[in-house]
Amino acid sequence: MTQAAPTQSQQDALNARLEQANRQLLQSEKLAAIGQLAAGVAHEINNPVGYVYSNLQSLEGYLNDLFRLTEAVDSAASLEDLRLIKQNIDYDYLREDLKDLLAESREGIERVKTIISAMKDFSHIEEEEFKPAELHRGIETTLNVVNNELKYKAEVVRDFGDLPEVECIISQINQVIMNLLVNAAHAIEEFGKITVRTRHIGDTVVIEVEDNGKGISEEHLNRIFEPFFTTKPVGKGTGLGLSLSFNIIEKHNGDIKAVSTPGQGTCFSITLPVTQPDQNSDD
Repeated sequence: MTQAAPTQSQQDALNARLEQANRQLLQSEKLAAIGQLAAGVAHEINNPVGYVYSNLQSLEGYLNDLFRLTEAVDSAASLEDLRLIKQNIDYDYLREDLKDLLAESREGIERVKTIISAMKDFSHIEEEEFKPAELHRGIETTLNVVNNELKYKAEVVRDFGDLPEVECIISQINQVIMNLLVNAAHAIEEFGKITVRTRHIGDTVVIEVEDNGKGISEEHLNRIFEPFFTTKPVGKGTGLGLSLSFNIIEKHNGDIKAVSTPGQGTCFSITLPVTQPDQNSDD
C-alpha cells in the first residue's frame, strides 16, 4: 500500500518541529560549552579578586597609619613630634604604594567586569533575530570568555581588517568563533600561536582562525562537519561543535571551510554576507 505524501500543512509542521529541535540542540551545546569553560572563567575571576582582597588588607593597614598621623595633629606637643610619626609610618613609601595599590585594584575590578560582561553577551542563547553587529566586538567578547583555555596554550594574534557592521545573530557567530578557538587550543600540544584574521571583501566578510598545531589528516578533514564526529579524547568534546557551527553559518547564508597540513596547523575560514537576503532577514 502506497503511503500518501504529507500535505503542505504536515510538511510545515514537521519543518517547524525540526527547527525547534535544532534550536534546542544549539542551546544545549552552547550551555555545555559554557559549562566546560566555567572552571576557567572562575579561575579568571578568582585571580583579580584575590589580589584586590589582598590590596584591601594592605589598605586597611595604611589607613590606620594615616589616621595615627591625622589624629596626632590635635595632640602632638610639637611639629617635630608630627615629623617623627610621619617618618615612623614611612609616609613617602606609603603614599607611592597607595597609588600602585589603587591602580592595581582598579585594573582587577575592570578585568572582572570585562569577564562578566563577556559572559553576559556570550550567553544570549534566546537571541534569534538578525541584526547589524560589530564582529570585532563579538570576537573580543569570545576571546575574553575562552581566555583561560588559550593563555597557557598559545599567543593570540589579532590581524583585523576594517569591517562594516554585519547582519547576523551575533551570539551564534560568537559560538562558532568559540568552537574554533577552543579546537585550535586543543590542537596545540605545547605552546603555539593562534591568529584571528578578518577581512572585508566585496559584499562579504571573512573571518579566519588559524593555528600552528598538529593539523588534521585528509581522511578526517572530510568528516569534521559531521554530527558527533570527533578526534578528541573522551571528555574533551561532544562532536557537535563543528556540525552546529556549519549549520549556523549555513543559516547565515555563509560558508565555512578548513585547510590543514598535518604537523603544521589548520586554518578555518568563515565567509558571511554583509547583508542577509530579504527572504531570510526574518529568521
